[in-house]
Amino acid sequence: MILFIILVTGVSASVFPNLDHIRPSVSLKDQRQAAQDLIGRVLGQRSSSFQVVIVGNTDPEFKDTFNVISDGNNVTITATSGVSAAMGFYYFLKTKCGCQFTWGGEQLYLPSSLPVITKPGLTVKTNDRFRYYQNVCTPSYSYVWWDWSRWQRHIDWMAMNGFNLPLAFTGQEAIFQRVYRKMGFTDTELQQHFGGPAFLAWARMGNMQGWGGPLPQSWIDDQLALQHKILSRMRDLGMIPVLPGFAGHVPMSITRLYPKVKVSRLSDWGHFNQTYCCTFLLDFNEPLFKKIGKAFIEEMQSEFGVDHVYNADSFNEMDPSSSDTAYIKSAGQSVYSAMTAADPQAVWLMQGWLFSHNTEFWKPAQVKALLTSIPKGRMIVLDLFAEVRPVYNSTHSFYGQPFIWCMLHSFGGTMELYGVIETVNKGPFKARQFVDSTMIGTGLTPEGIFQNEVMYELMNENAIASSPRNLTKWFSDYARNRYGKYDVDTEKAWQLLKATVYNCTDNHSNGGSHVIPTRRPKLSLRPEISVYNNTDMLKDHSKYVIPTSRPSLKPHIPDIWYDPQQLYTAWGHMVKASSKLGSSTLFRYDLVDIARNSLQVISTKFYTEMIAAYKNKDMAMLKSAGSDLIELLEDLEMLLASDKHFLLGTWIRDARNRGHTVAEKNLMEYNARNQVTLWGPTGEIRDYAAKQWSGLFSGYYTKRWQSFLTSLLQCVEKGEKFNHKKFEMMVLETIEQPFTFSREAVPDTPKGDSVQIASSLYQKYLPTMQSDFYRHLKSWSSQGLKKYTAVSQEWVKTKWKIDRATFHDML
Repeated sequence: MILFIILVTGVSASVFPNLDHIRPSVSLKDQRQAAQDLIGRVLGQRSSSFQVVIVGNTDPEFKDTFNVISDGNNVTITATSGVSAAMGFYYFLKTKCGCQFTWGGEQLYLPSSLPVITKPGLTVKTNDRFRYYQNVCTPSYSYVWWDWSRWQRHIDWMAMNGFNLPLAFTGQEAIFQRVYRKMGFTDTELQQHFGGPAFLAWARMGNMQGWGGPLPQSWIDDQLALQHKILSRMRDLGMIPVLPGFAGHVPMSITRLYPKVKVSRLSDWGHFNQTYCCTFLLDFNEPLFKKIGKAFIEEMQSEFGVDHVYNADSFNEMDPSSSDTAYIKSAGQSVYSAMTAADPQAVWLMQGWLFSHNTEFWKPAQVKALLTSIPKGRMIVLDLFAEVRPVYNSTHSFYGQPFIWCMLHSFGGTMELYGVIETVNKGPFKARQFVDSTMIGTGLTPEGIFQNEVMYELMNENAIASSPRNLTKWFSDYARNRYGKYDVDTEKAWQLLKATVYNCTDNHSNGGSHVIPTRRPKLSLRPEISVYNNTDMLKDHSKYVIPTSRPSLKPHIPDIWYDPQQLYTAWGHMVKASSKLGSSTLFRYDLVDIARNSLQVISTKFYTEMIAAYKNKDMAMLKSAGSDLIELLEDLEMLLASDKHFLLGTWIRDARNRGHTVAEKNLMEYNARNQVTLWGPTGEIRDYAAKQWSGLFSGYYTKRWQSFLTSLLQCVEKGEKFNHKKFEMMVLETIEQPFTFSREAVPDTPKGDSVQIASSLYQKYLPTMQSDFYRHLKSWSSQGLKKYTAVSQEWVKTKWKIDRATFHDML
């Protein structure tokens, strides 16, 4: 192979010259080798047909470019970085060979003779300079138990999708531990400060402390070693890792060492008790703030080296102690000056979530005070939830600071089929054309991954798409690439999914709080406080600190923005296609996923019938509807157990593998179980990160619903009123907490034939899916809590009273 390397320095004519120094830190030669090695890992022997050439980036705004030439036997990819070479490689696989490489797997069939692209080849230039990846929560919700092999494949995926600005938060506790030990903190005090392995994200942001701990020293050491591998690979590919900065959150024992230090106690973010809540935020004007921030970055630089971009979020879902603009400005200046004290070229990357999370506090004056507190171009703002709640258009493009248009999409890593395809398809283009736009990139910021892969494939293409896509064609191509061939039924299925679950237009966000199977049973569909609002209507608050943020009601009603029967039809088409595509692992994954979501929606009817039956003291109807719901949950357990993507056992297995001793393994398992269920000692953020996995249904969700049904039946039989507080305490003490402490083995390998199970369940529930209940569901859902409760339950009563026998047969 002949390698041409042209060393050319980029022209400093960018819109933000303060970012000109943010460039890959390794040589072009090293980037070329890293990209070549990536192709080898992905394609194995066929990789010998691909050759990479890296040239200097001469674009005045440092946008990446790749060029692809193919003679049918050999493909040459010439690119401006290792990342852009990997992007060019995946572009060729996807657009010319019909392949796909995603979180869930890959379809990489290549023809013996590769597609030809004659000279001068196909050249593609990125729309923006940066492609950002990760939410600060993703390392805890998705990566927490990963070893290097998992990280290696994921970094390959990042590079192939063009991400050149990834968050790199692994291992930071080792650096903080060194800094704090030098200051005189004891290891016991630091154990009280650091969260457990599955809860580090929120301890890092000062939302809580200590929960899930104590954090073992072996974990701290292992994560430090893992971070070295992660950073080395990212940098070799030409990525610019975003490392952590100091945001001001300190151990509460700081007052022992510095009795006169000024700190503020933050509000009770997740209604935890005093042991875990209300952390300390160091006053921004304290000299100690800069001292700690400087020491942290210096220690990190000594260990890892730096890339000059640091993430710090002082006010994640917690408001500053004062709304005075001078105070807020000083906060921004202090965070930035702590960075530049150690790294004069530091750039502060900040999540813009705080501005959309609490608009009552963050009014224009406060937003402007923070954003203009440091020089333009020395801050990059992530417009974190831009696909639903953009901030750039209400802040004059972040008052001149550069920003990245991000798709958040998933809260807690829940698994509902969901997307806002129109906004994702058009939003970045609209943002670039905004008056005086300061947009410099696109990004993915999901709290958790491994769901709705189609949305991420679509969003990632915004990095190079010249215009919004024809979504009908795009979804057709997506299905063909995913399964390796065109099929009329998968084509119909994905077009239906495009028009329904992935075309949400009612500002719904993918939090999963309204999903019947995974929520704690309730007697009514009454409003409940969102976990983001620091309280819970169902709990006794006498032992908790009263939160300072303003609560808002979030109704727990079915949020159905589409016609469910079209979703069921998509399931039917996938069943038809299974005879032709059943050997495809990605097809089986999707078949189970679509069946799972269909059953999730079907459960709404059974639940509504249960509540109506209880209120009408109809024992027969209650038994029938309750039995239907329990049977559906058992069917979900069977379905999910058949595919490797839906197993609680793998989550627990990976968690236990991170422990060195039996005690550590047990701690890891407790963290793993607690995060996806109670999320706190007594359900402080219960079911926020719920997963529809085999093992969770049999061991947790179904038991709760069976207990609920038994309680309702007893109430009707005895003529008693349902005691909700008593039920919740019973469920907590007999089902939820025991599950988190359990060490019962959970299968980590699939059982059963996904195609056979999904097909039989489709036939089983087909009569139910044809009920006119689902024809009304979208309309009822859109009318709000009071209207939904009235019309849906009136429908149930009418059906059972007038045509009970026929209706029972239909069920």
